Amino acid sequence: MVQLSVNLIALALLPIAIAVGPTKQFNFDVVNAQISPDGFTRDAVLINGEFPGPVVSVNKNDRVKIRTNNKLVDPNMRRSTSIHWHGFFQARTSAMDGPSFVNQCPIPPNTTFFYEFDTAGQTGNFWYHSHLSTQYCDGLRGVFPVYDPHDPLKYLYDVDDANTIITLSDWYHTLAPAAQDDFFKTKTVPIPDSTLINGVGRYNGGPLVPYAVVNVVKGKRYRFRVFSLACRPFFTFSIDNHTMDVMELDGIEHDPVPVQNFDIYAAQRVSVILHANQTVGNYWIRAPPTGGSPASNPNLNPDLALAILRYKGAPAVEPTTVNIPGVKLFEGDMHPIASEGPGKLGDGPPDVALNLVISQPNPPFFDINGISYISPTVPVLLQLLSGAKDPQDFLPSEQVFLLPPNKLIEISIPGGGQHPFHLHGHAFDIVRTANTEVVNYVNPPRRDVVAIAGGNVTFRFFSGNPGAWFLHCHIDWHLEAGLAIVFGEAPQDNLSGPKAQIIPPDWKSLCPAYDALEPEFQ
Repeated sequence: MVQLSVNLIALALLPIAIAVGPTKQFNFDVVNAQISPDGFTRDAVLINGEFPGPVVSVNKNDRVKIRTNNKLVDPNMRRSTSIHWHGFFQARTSAMDGPSFVNQCPIPPNTTFFYEFDTAGQTGNFWYHSHLSTQYCDGLRGVFPVYDPHDPLKYLYDVDDANTIITLSDWYHTLAPAAQDDFFKTKTVPIPDSTLINGVGRYNGGPLVPYAVVNVVKGKRYRFRVFSLACRPFFTFSIDNHTMDVMELDGIEHDPVPVQNFDIYAAQRVSVILHANQTVGNYWIRAPPTGGSPASNPNLNPDLALAILRYKGAPAVEPTTVNIPGVKLFEGDMHPIASEGPGKLGDGPPDVALNLVISQPNPPFFDINGISYISPTVPVLLQLLSGAKDPQDFLPSEQVFLLPPNKLIEISIPGGGQHPFHLHGHAFDIVRTANTEVVNYVNPPRRDVVAIAGGNVTFRFFSGNPGAWFLHCHIDWHLEAGLAIVFGEAPQDNLSGPKAQIIPPDWKSLCPAYDALEPEFQ
């Protein structure tokens, strides 16, 4: 604590956040409540009592200020919290990114903290979730679309509103801390009990909860924004009898590609255009999960991962349509639209090339290059702001990778395992997608979550955003088992210059308050 006090004094010399431009304000009460989205009643961690959480809907270039009030009281789940705003680059506001012990200390119970940041011209589909342990598996997850009134692909669709948001979630009947403890004892990753589409679903032997309905009018074209809020599985999304044009990956618009289905991994977001051009009727929306054998959890039935596409004029009945497998999206076929600057990183050799090898010598824990990630006691960002700039300055040093400023970075992650890796603070160009030897520097797909699913997945980004940035598997159980590293990007640029971090006063008070808590309140 003596060292931490010195660090906080040093922070007083840094600039304070000043709101600029239009600001949208939201109030988040983080509460415990009972819900039964699949008919099974359980306690949960929720925003404003809702699952999924309230939609944070803003327009391009809006700032947001989100008052976050921690009112958690349930001793069987984590009492502290933090929230990650997934996909936002957080230039100069790395302190707002949310991961506990990377960008902040958790928010203690009975504490209010303000997340305030600029969406900075980013548009598309983003989301938010707890980033403390496996807390988001207990319910703290929601969507954050940013609308562009001048969307360059707007000519492709007629309707894009709150009714065209589609969320896909796995759901567990066991509280996350208990499920995690069982995972560490048995070495078996928790298997969900059901799949929820737009917050409702069914499990084997459970009540016939009404499926979610997505309404359309024949002849209109819809932009469906599909969000995976999963803790573990990936989903295979399709709509019976319909072709979809995929046109956005993780907040980056791409040239449309027609498909009949696509895989969407934990934390990925995909926008598709659906032309409601079929016979008026009801059609199944399908999202069967892959990840964990249903034989190991008799509640789980992938065939119950359903919702209903209902044309205006159709009767309010369940569909009788069948799934005819068609063309599946191949990620390598996606190319950013011209205004996104496809291939802007070029084809030259990288300035920094890192090969990250996943192994599991000590199940259930994972290693990357021989090291299993363990959260530091002092957030990495606080260490950067306290002057850490060399590897030996960081605790623990072996899991923090330092990146020099303004360089081309290339990351290769060989192997399989269906691990959806997310990089905070950046989107990246996937120059080599899974299970291919083809390298594309001209117009590679760009996103912020990529599946490590075979071969030697390779992606590139430019280190022009100083901060502490997590790179981790987004299967939350795997992250808790050590499948992560942290980048300390441009260490000295965090302290001074035009890209120095903006640190609000309430951020500085989090660590002393959290460190003073008894374990049951952490």
